[in-house]
Amino acid sequence: LYALRRMLEPFVMALFLLIMVDGVARLLGARVPGFPKQAALPVAIGAIVLVFALTIWITADNAHALALQAPTYTAHINSLLSNGAQRLGLNVTPTLADLIEKLNPSRFAGVLAEAVSQFAEAAVFVLIYLGFLVASRQGFAAKTSQLFGSAEDRAEAQRVFFRVRRGVEQYIWVQTLVGILITALSAVLMTLTGLSHIPFWCLIIFMANYIPAVGAAIGVLFPALFGLVEVDGVTRAIVLLVGLEAIHFLVSHVVQPRMQGKSLNVDPIVVLLALAFWSAVWGVTGAFLSTPLTVLAMAILAEFKGTRPLAVLLSGDGRPDADMAG
Repeated sequence: LYALRRMLEPFVMALFLLIMVDGVARLLGARVPGFPKQAALPVAIGAIVLVFALTIWITADNAHALALQAPTYTAHINSLLSNGAQRLGLNVTPTLADLIEKLNPSRFAGVLAEAVSQFAEAAVFVLIYLGFLVASRQGFAAKTSQLFGSAEDRAEAQRVFFRVRRGVEQYIWVQTLVGILITALSAVLMTLTGLSHIPFWCLIIFMANYIPAVGAAIGVLFPALFGLVEVDGVTRAIVLLVGLEAIHFLVSHVVQPRMQGKSLNVDPIVVLLALAFWSAVWGVTGAFLSTPLTVLAMAILAEFKGTRPLAVLLSGDGRPDADMAG
């Protein structure tokens, strides 16, 4: 998995997006009266591509604006450092330029450039893989009939596939609704405290929510830390930090458990271990996909006598092959 990560990461991400596209297409066909069945898939693909394009546009636009305001932020940081040095009784007042010189960011320039290059390359391959997967999905049914000779085996394979798809779709649905709620409440708080670039910070908070357990908590830290640089006075920045973390805590520990219920049937400690494992193997991509990959692994392990005990350990209630809530 680690040695082939450059090839497997975009492919698995494309599979993940294919499940999302298929889910959106089926939702359009089932919930929108009179919606043409032939148009459901193209519209779903267009919606996913539009979300990607909007994400790239918001990121690029706000990055340019932040770069233009860099001198103002530098002066504010120097003022904060000066006040901090006076309160601590330091004889020498540090500046941002001094800190940058000591940190020597040029050491990390190569690493950052390589990471950006790999991200761009992976994004291109994800779209290519997604296109070929969409084109080849028509032959899945024929391949299934050849892979599984008997009707009983085909029914069993179909049951496992539907269980995995239901679990992944339920996870995406819950994380999306929770992310929208956290993002909306955070946007209100950021507006009240006078923070700028709110669409950019909302995007970060929303996307980070797809990383289980810790994503949303980390996501709300970025606008809070930026508040120290932008808003006047430390008090407002502290209010922003405490408020954002309180929003995340309430939604994640009160609202989300009621929405999710037992739909995933994955032990909470397994969610954390899976996050650590897949993050170590595939980095940020692994963090985003850790829970869906765990659902997939549990469903497959439950089908074989030798590996079923592992599936039982991964499950939340000891019944890894029980039907999930729709």
